[in-house]
Amino acid sequence: MRALKRASLRARSRGFSLIELMVTVAIVAVLAAIALPSYRRYVLQGNRTDAIKALAFYQQALERCYSQSFTYTGCAQIPAMPVATTDGYYSITLPTLTNTTYTLQATAAGTQASDTQCSTFTITQAGVQAAQDSSTNDQTQACWGGR
Repeated sequence: MRALKRASLRARSRGFSLIELMVTVAIVAVLAAIALPSYRRYVLQGNRTDAIKALAFYQQALERCYSQSFTYTGCAQIPAMPVATTDGYYSITLPTLTNTTYTLQATAAGTQASDTQCSTFTITQAGVQAAQDSSTNDQTQACWGGR
């Protein structure tokens, strides 16, 4: 009886076999291959708020300027463009600026440049919002919803 107990204790204390270890590694690799691209997509979507915040900030500054002087040009609150956003994920430019119109544009930069679905955000003085999908060159408004 004692010999049987010793034999069963030795069998349990041997550890993992190489096959068991390889199966575990394979399972972890499959899970990582599924999870990482999904995680990266959600991070890119979350970073889009950086562009939306910056465009709203500069749009408000331009509207304050217009309400004081009835022109969008010569606004002291607007720095020289291009300007990087707070978190650095986008570059803000002012491609169109006249006395009565403007277009603000946020272009993805750095690590955010891999977000081809919403690579460029624009907003005009009329409040028209658009986003450019660089992979298809289509305009979309879905990016402004945050997802």
